[in-house]
Amino acid sequence: MSQTPVPSGLRDRVAAGFPRVRADLEQLARIPSVSSPAFDQAEVARSARMVADLLGEVGVPAEVLTVTTADGRVGRPAVVGHRPGPAGAPTVLLYAHHDVQPPGPREDWDTEPFEPTERGGRLYGRGAADDKAGIVAHLGALRALGDDLPVGVTVFVEGEEEVGSPTFVEFLHTYRERLAADLIVVADSVNWKVGVPALTVGLRGLVDCEVEVAVLEHAVHSGMYGGPVLDAPTLLARLIATLHDEDGSVAVDGLTRSPDPSVDYDETAMRADAGVLPGVRLAGTGPLTARLWTRPAISVIGMDVTSVAEASNTIAASARARLSVRIAPGQDPAEAAAALRSHLERHAPFGARVTVTDGEQGKSFAAAGDTPAMQAARQAFTEAWGVEPVDIGVGGSIPFIAELTEVFPDAAILVTGVEDPDSRAHAANESVHLGELEKVVLAEALLLVRAASL
Repeated sequence: MSQTPVPSGLRDRVAAGFPRVRADLEQLARIPSVSSPAFDQAEVARSARMVADLLGEVGVPAEVLTVTTADGRVGRPAVVGHRPGPAGAPTVLLYAHHDVQPPGPREDWDTEPFEPTERGGRLYGRGAADDKAGIVAHLGALRALGDDLPVGVTVFVEGEEEVGSPTFVEFLHTYRERLAADLIVVADSVNWKVGVPALTVGLRGLVDCEVEVAVLEHAVHSGMYGGPVLDAPTLLARLIATLHDEDGSVAVDGLTRSPDPSVDYDETAMRADAGVLPGVRLAGTGPLTARLWTRPAISVIGMDVTSVAEASNTIAASARARLSVRIAPGQDPAEAAAALRSHLERHAPFGARVTVTDGEQGKSFAAAGDTPAMQAARQAFTEAWGVEPVDIGVGGSIPFIAELTEVFPDAAILVTGVEDPDSRAHAANESVHLGELEKVVLAEALLLVRAASL
């Protein structure tokens, strides 16, 4: 099939419209649309309404929609808009999310988290990268193409991604007909680095749990019983230590690995990107990209023990930790959760009572080879950046992508992104590189043109 010609002057159109893209991003980033229930959910609703208004301005009439699950949970507001294409043209679903992470301590930010601020060619603010930049990339591409848009487009902007998309599956089934598409573009990932785009071809899955270690019926005096009775935090620490071997590799039987990636990550760059302190040895063996993308990782993300401020001379009866496990692409989350639970129970230190409570599970994602959609994306990215994109994995999880593949098995899925290694998504001083954002807008506009020929 012959390719649809690129509209004349598309690059110039994107450049001319980019000030509006930036203005849209600043407008959205000023709304503290934190979907965590501890924050004002009226701001999430306000953000959804603004997204719907902006989509309407680019010729995509949109509605703010919610769902109620069978157990009575009401989803946070999402936005769905649709613009039909020419007769016989494919439909492309453009995904992003408008909810954001909590800002965290104000003192960790150099500027106000919800007042977007430019420094050194980057726009700082919570959500400036993750994922309101994805929203405005869609807006910019649609605005640049205008009446030259050769495909049908559905835009789906979710409102609860940052809290695990709890009603996502219900939403997909409820609005399945509205969301059906031939190609799905998920703009919620990262590029290789500034100046080099990427296609995300693999995502690790997610399993977490709470583990409690108990040794006493109640706390006792450390002077009277210390020695023969070890406190629960010490035993919890010993249990946690069994999760890794001496090299720092995960040592849980049943957690699998995927093949190593074909590209690697420079260690000096990785240390700088992650803020690793001088002298800290990196864990694991083999390529850094394998350790980050295709092998399991286990982190302690929370712990309940007596605080230093409240400490007294007592032996703690119990202690609890929350473990987060990133599983390799291709592994079933239920199998991984069972393997973790078995390991923790088998390694109970000094016969302590170990109780494991399963938590969240998210499926991994592996792209379906070098599809025509991926070839079209590579062509668009190469034209926009002037260099070929890199195929990457991502150590984080976007579990809903697996749900998309199940609900829409015939749709091609592309995972793209606006972020770069300096974006610090979820952390203080989150930012987007404005020059890269403009290239993303151009690349998506080119991809929408190429999609007409798929």
